[in-house]
Amino acid sequence: MKQSSCRDRLEQALARIADPQGEGKRACLTVYTDAARAAADAADARAALGISLGPLDGRIVSIKDLFDVAGEPTRAGSKILAEEAATAVADAAIVRRLRAGGAVIVAKTNMTEFAFSGIGANPHFGTPGNPRDRARVPGGSSAGAPVAVADGMCEIAIGSDTGGSVRIPAALCGLVGFKPSRQRLSTEGAFPLSYTLDSIGPIARSVADCVKADRVMADAVMAGEEFVPLELAALPGLRIGIAEGLPLDRLDDTVAVAFAAALKWLDQAGPRVSHEKFSLFDDMVAVNAKGGIAPPEACAIHRDRIKRRAGDIDPNVLARIERGCAVSAADYIDMVRDRARLVRAMDARLGTLDILAMPTTSIVAPTIAEVADPKVFAARNMALLRNTNIINFFDLCAISLPLPLVSSAAMPVGLMLVARNGQDHRLLRIAAAVAQLFGA
Repeated sequence: MKQSSCRDRLEQALARIADPQGEGKRACLTVYTDAARAAADAADARAALGISLGPLDGRIVSIKDLFDVAGEPTRAGSKILAEEAATAVADAAIVRRLRAGGAVIVAKTNMTEFAFSGIGANPHFGTPGNPRDRARVPGGSSAGAPVAVADGMCEIAIGSDTGGSVRIPAALCGLVGFKPSRQRLSTEGAFPLSYTLDSIGPIARSVADCVKADRVMADAVMAGEEFVPLELAALPGLRIGIAEGLPLDRLDDTVAVAFAAALKWLDQAGPRVSHEKFSLFDDMVAVNAKGGIAPPEACAIHRDRIKRRAGDIDPNVLARIERGCAVSAADYIDMVRDRARLVRAMDARLGTLDILAMPTTSIVAPTIAEVADPKVFAARNMALLRNTNIINFFDLCAISLPLPLVSSAAMPVGLMLVARNGQDHRLLRIAAAVAQLFGA
């Protein structure tokens, strides 16, 4: 059977974006129609000659609205930046690597303003509806990314992840989301939220596609170098720790049932499953009680905008930044130093395990209507961010896999697999095997 050309697949993606009955207007804030068509035609021409630039050559990719693209301002989901940001003089490092690898960049996707919430709502450019239930949020902050993938507007979406912004939307929309070890992917040219915690990762339908995107963005596969598909890890004998305590606290019914079923599947596959308690989680909570690291760093980035145009910032985002502005310099320094100590302690603690497993989020996607109430928004935001935040705080790598739906009407639930910093490739091998076990 003849495979469809890149240009054909691109035209289908563009049609999905342009569909007035779809989510394209809310999911994709900038559409690179002409440039994408030229890139697709070039990819098809290379394919006809047997030339490949790597595993993403000819794949349709979207990028989050916070990545610089030369010749245009970088909005980061903000009305203020859309009006005031200077034109980017160069592509972000990740965008350069994608282009060099032959990826066809079709659009910039919508996001929470300044990337500062796990809900995915945006009052300036609209909130994309969850692909499973359009009345529900897609998760954030990379809100347009999962919708673009699920609705066929792209094949792989690139987002950022400071506290869960790749894994949360992947989990809520039934997709795969990978947060690499932070230092592996350059954040040059990506509008910051937290200089300490920001990382970049892909959202896709499969672990295999996340591997391909990660390989190009992190390792820069060059033309002529053969891409070797990921070898699945053997599950029998694998040391899997189930994180007890905080990650399992107050799970909603759908998440609890799906997670329990996943553990049964895993147990039957032959790994050595142990239930692990972590006093380090309590230590993390104590450190973050002083205000957390991301909020004061966000304050440093946005304090001038707050003074000039606070009324033009999403109130839910503004409230979080203003809380960061109330953190003292002494408390911030204490948190940074204490975190560094706890990162080392967690790395040592995980030395006896191959991976740690927990639900990606404690709840399924809330409705757009319920998070219109600021108090409900804050509560749901905390519930969505709680487990994923652990990974960023302890400087680990993690991936969210979609679990089998507990019923035909159920919302998606994600299983998060976690590994030590630098163990990305091993984590991906394990994730691919677990995804196969679940039938993904």
